[in-house]
Amino acid sequence: MKKLMTGNEAFAYGAYLGGVQVGAAYPGTPSSEILDNFSRYPGIFAEWSPNEKVSLDVAIGAAYAGTRAMSSMKHVGLNVASDSLFYAVYTGVKGGLVIICADDPEMHSSQNEQDNRNYAKFAKCPMLEPSDSEEAKQFVGMALDMSEEFETPVLVRSVTRLSHSSTPVEVSDAGPPPPSEETPFYERDAQRYVMVPANARRRHPLVEERLEKLADYAETIPINYIEPGDDNLGIISAGVNYHYAKEVFPNATFLKLGMVYPLPEKLIRAFADRVKTVVIVEELDPFLEEQLRLMGIQVKGKDIFPMLGEFSPTLVRDCAVKAGLIPAPEAPPEIKVDLERPIRPPMLCPGCGHRALFHVLRENGVLVTGDIGCYTLGSAPPLSAMHTTGCMGASIGVAHGIDKAGVKDDVVAVLGDSTFLHSGIHPLIDVLYNQGNTTTIISDNSATAMTGFQEHPGTGKTVQGQPTTVVDPEKLVRGIGFEKVDICDPYEIDQMEKILQDHLKSGKPSVIISRHPCVLHAKEKHTPPEVDPELCINCGICLDVGCSPLIQEDEHVRIDSLLCNGCGLCVKVCPQEAIIEQ
Repeated sequence: MKKLMTGNEAFAYGAYLGGVQVGAAYPGTPSSEILDNFSRYPGIFAEWSPNEKVSLDVAIGAAYAGTRAMSSMKHVGLNVASDSLFYAVYTGVKGGLVIICADDPEMHSSQNEQDNRNYAKFAKCPMLEPSDSEEAKQFVGMALDMSEEFETPVLVRSVTRLSHSSTPVEVSDAGPPPPSEETPFYERDAQRYVMVPANARRRHPLVEERLEKLADYAETIPINYIEPGDDNLGIISAGVNYHYAKEVFPNATFLKLGMVYPLPEKLIRAFADRVKTVVIVEELDPFLEEQLRLMGIQVKGKDIFPMLGEFSPTLVRDCAVKAGLIPAPEAPPEIKVDLERPIRPPMLCPGCGHRALFHVLRENGVLVTGDIGCYTLGSAPPLSAMHTTGCMGASIGVAHGIDKAGVKDDVVAVLGDSTFLHSGIHPLIDVLYNQGNTTTIISDNSATAMTGFQEHPGTGKTVQGQPTTVVDPEKLVRGIGFEKVDICDPYEIDQMEKILQDHLKSGKPSVIISRHPCVLHAKEKHTPPEVDPELCINCGICLDVGCSPLIQEDEHVRIDSLLCNGCGLCVKVCPQEAIIEQ
């Protein structure tokens, strides 16, 4: 029986069928749904960890104990978890350990466009790359088997198009093999698992020896194979780009790679000897191309296809035509469209508490160092109230650095509650320890809202719906040593402004917790206000809060009651009192 699954659903299903007992992750688009789906299977443990490094350490611990484990994350999450990846490659594992990492070509929801195939080479561990949902399911099981055979973590690479697209997957009523009923004792081996220099030096030769064995294994693994065709043109590809290339070059001879590191050199040389021209179709970095060139094989790749952005059949075809690899297709009839499509920039949801906070910050002329979350949209017009954003947790450290540089601006760091628990605690400690006076605003909406309202340690509920201890950010920052801490609902804009000015003038390191639940997650909706057309002078001040239900017409502003959440912010900012609560 077959069922349509997204790649992320298939990764979760494959982990379940493969006998994974412990799954851990931090949500990040395009990977979030992997753990969310895995958590629904019976007889397993799943957790949202505070960050990706913690999730990988949890999975490593389970694998040390002989249990199959999975950690999933987006591409930049592996940056956070890279310390743990590198030590785990040296120690090796006992139970199977698969790390599913989802890259984001085109940066649909990311701050950069990195190619995490490079991590496999850097860390010296194998990487598999499925091309559709069926392979996503299968490759997780293969990665777990490979992990146990070679005692190494195994990376499985996804991309946005695979993670979020649906293709058929073979499903059955059969579940995973039953886990052992006996609770084993931990196998103690300090020389292997304690990575002090003396032990690490002994492990490094084993890592290199393992990599050679994996290269031999890549020669015979069935997911690396040649598809015969016209030998005048040979295409090497992996992942979703394989399907694009098959559509554009249907008659070519293909080398389809399911294992992208280490590469099967003998198979590649046999393929190159067979075909007249070798062309590599790969997104982002010339990862395969560079390795083939080091083998002395002449290939075409990035001289034809771009280094940037996400591929598509259209892009691959256009590049191939331009390079003379295929003839130009017959031009379709020209369709003239007179109307220009309106630009629809992303914006905060109606009723979002972040909007009121950024309104206050902008009106007070504050320099805002921002972070990764829904509130990053505070940088967009008309709010235009965020001035830096780098990576998770960077806001506080950047603000502290600006403070120490001695600028005259009032500076605040803004980050969300989930981001604060992910990577905001250490920079807060740094501000205290190194005698800074940065004001940090934790915009607490009680959810990891940007990636789909996942729970976190501050919500009081686990991914599997169990009630748990709530980490209170106020108690936490006071416990660190902050004495000046205030909590405010950002929609109380007068009080918020008063607290902000008090903190900025105090000359002390301080924390403001701006607390308002995510309106979509809490399903919060109030009666929309109405505009009195006689009082409205169409000054546009209410439009500066950037709320989509507010529409400027010829003579006055109108509120779209279907879109409006009834938060009342426009009521409070209208200088004419022309917007009236109902």
